[in-house]
Amino acid sequence: DEIALPRPRLAPPDALAHICTHDHRQRLIHALGKSFADSVRMFARDVPHAPDVVATPTTEAEVTALLDWADGAGAAVIPFGGGSSVVGGVEAAGCDGYRGVVTIDMTALDRVLEIDKASRAARIQAGIRGPALEKRLGEAGLTLRHFPQSFANSTLGGWIATRSGGHFATLYTHIDDFVESLRTATPAGIMESRRLPGSGAGPSPDRLMIGSEGALGIITEAWMRLQDRPKFRASASVLFDDFLRAANAVRALAQSGLNPSNCRLVGANECLVTGVNDGSAEVLVLGFESADHAVDAKMARALELARDHGGRVDEAGLSGAQGHKHGAVGAWRQAFIRMPYQREALTAYGIIQDTFETAITWDRFEDFHRNVMAATAGAIEAATGRPGLVTCRFTHVYPDGPAPYYGFHGLGDRPRLLDQWWTIKRAVSDAVIAGGGTITHHHAVGRNHMPWYDRQRPPLFGKALKGAKKVLDPHGIMNPGVLVDPA
Repeated sequence: DEIALPRPRLAPPDALAHICTHDHRQRLIHALGKSFADSVRMFARDVPHAPDVVATPTTEAEVTALLDWADGAGAAVIPFGGGSSVVGGVEAAGCDGYRGVVTIDMTALDRVLEIDKASRAARIQAGIRGPALEKRLGEAGLTLRHFPQSFANSTLGGWIATRSGGHFATLYTHIDDFVESLRTATPAGIMESRRLPGSGAGPSPDRLMIGSEGALGIITEAWMRLQDRPKFRASASVLFDDFLRAANAVRALAQSGLNPSNCRLVGANECLVTGVNDGSAEVLVLGFESADHAVDAKMARALELARDHGGRVDEAGLSGAQGHKHGAVGAWRQAFIRMPYQREALTAYGIIQDTFETAITWDRFEDFHRNVMAATAGAIEAATGRPGLVTCRFTHVYPDGPAPYYGFHGLGDRPRLLDQWWTIKRAVSDAVIAGGGTITHHHAVGRNHMPWYDRQRPPLFGKALKGAKKVLDPHGIMNPGVLVDPA
């Protein structure tokens, strides 16, 4: 009640009124995501871009009807899953030229419709959240085995639309790897790809929609590739005295063909912040799992590689099926689960805490890492007038390069937090692009990353994407300002 919102500009037609609301609290919940900037604005009771209508369809036909109504009414449409975007992906910023904004909340489309055990696949509605999905698949002895940090609150459709990064640190790193086929509602009609294990028939229609962030349409359901639930596990942690030497150990692991499920290098500063240790060592968290065979031999070889690069095995964190709950491995696991919730407390104290992630090839990593760390530290001091703290970990690793995930912490001034944050955000994004990295490995583009995404993508591809949007979304109503500039 402390937050004032403009009066709604739109009223749904009678046929859709039962799935639409102007409720004040629902408009607030659907107005922002979970970025630092979103948290600051909520604490300041400043919500400038609330939707006029929140719709919660229960069928694909209702999704289509909502798109038809919004298109005819000249309203922008914001697709909404769990609302966990940290890049401005669900905010109606830049929609002033429309006659209103309709947020379509997909969480009522939350069923597993069909399971094909022979092919290890399932047809699943896009609005199902992670825990409900795993519970239903677990009843059949299967799992999607995709656990992003937002797992508890995010949805399958959101994972696909944002190219979510999940549980596996190697091999199956993104949701892309699990998509068998998609069904998408667009303002121009329904698009459904053929269900196949693989195809060489031209550019993939699924690849157009994976990562489309609601700018081309709304994913309504997907056939997803599944796995048998793991029965064999091994976990360990390895300590290093030098981050770059530890990175070389990770490179050896990534290029070994062992494909560990967990291969996360946690820098000493992050170990200190998260309580993994006292900040005296870098920690490599390792894990293997399988539904078919013991993984002890793979773990033994991985630890041998780590020792070859100066690593010291943490005996307290070395164990089998429950190893992920003990020692440094267990401490990191608990810190990982808690991290997103810290912002709720720290923002109120004026502490600027945020993250950014990228990917870079191994040959450029050392210079890239040094420059990004320096640029981030300099930006914190320039923005706040005080030294801050910069952390780094690897979330995913590939044979040709790592995905570093950086955190920054600084003491800000409450009235200026947004400006201070943007000063840091621009500086680190410039450093990432200048160094040849990607503006995002798995957080998506949203509105916050658009200036740097424009610099990263080839200009001709940008034109092709605009052409695709013109066909699928002729009047430009879908998530304006995301992936394709509103102009």
